[in-house]
Amino acid sequence: MIHLCYSRFITTVFNYLPIKPMPELPEVETTLRGIAPFVEGQNITALTVRQPSLRWPVTDNIQAIARGQKIEQLSRRAKYIILQLESGSMLIHLGMSGSLRISNPSETWRKHDHIEMQLSNGRALRYHDPRRFGCWLWSAEDHHQLKKLGPEPLSNNFDGDGLFQASRNRKLAVKPFIMTNAVVVGVGNIYATEALFRSGIRPNRAANKISKQRYQILSGNIKEILAEAIKQGGTTLRDFVNSDGQPGYFQQSLDVYGRGGEPCKKCGTTLKELKLGQRSSVYCPSCQT
Repeated sequence: MIHLCYSRFITTVFNYLPIKPMPELPEVETTLRGIAPFVEGQNITALTVRQPSLRWPVTDNIQAIARGQKIEQLSRRAKYIILQLESGSMLIHLGMSGSLRISNPSETWRKHDHIEMQLSNGRALRYHDPRRFGCWLWSAEDHHQLKKLGPEPLSNNFDGDGLFQASRNRKLAVKPFIMTNAVVVGVGNIYATEALFRSGIRPNRAANKISKQRYQILSGNIKEILAEAIKQGGTTLRDFVNSDGQPGYFQQSLDVYGRGGEPCKKCGTTLKELKLGQRSSVYCPSCQT
């Protein structure tokens, strides 16, 4: 397990920008690891909802349900953060622009601060979401949003054999294929682009035209890249700041994402850009086949 040091309050920030990527798995994992020391084991003393209209409406009466309950465990499934309470769980998604931070309850609410969870240690967990495309949902049982998700990419349940079998009847291009949550969760645009480059696979190649051997290479590179990004605190794309108040440094390791028209770091060939599923995909026409 990769251990990070969190010595200061959480300042995970995704400010609204006209064009920006949503938090991906490494950013969500970094957020989870950042808030956990302040939140896990605490009782919820109050929950304030200023804006209930998110991607899905905040669960009715969530304030009364949560008040007094102990937060027994924090975990992540795909890009959802799960707060396990005594009689159910809270499901949080950061959406396209959401963030969580630890603050003092007396701190002035920022614009786009929508929810505050006050804790028995005197801290507060604030949810900030300019685009309001995240969620805060309560369930006493399993959350239906999690039922059709594929394996976690960093788990032993994800490998090249599984990718190969899932791809046999799929004419979909390989990049959107590996970004499909039913196939594998959490492989977003940035990391799919980088993994395909490292594996020498062109992003528009049909998923069912890729061999088992190449899928084994691809699955290994997906694991490596996600682990590297988590270790480096996420990817700094204009405004990502991890929970230690320092920027993530994985952006410095990006080989192709966002570099269309620039020379390939490996061979010098000009990187090309295309659209797949309304998302930009950059690749090297020499290194990727």
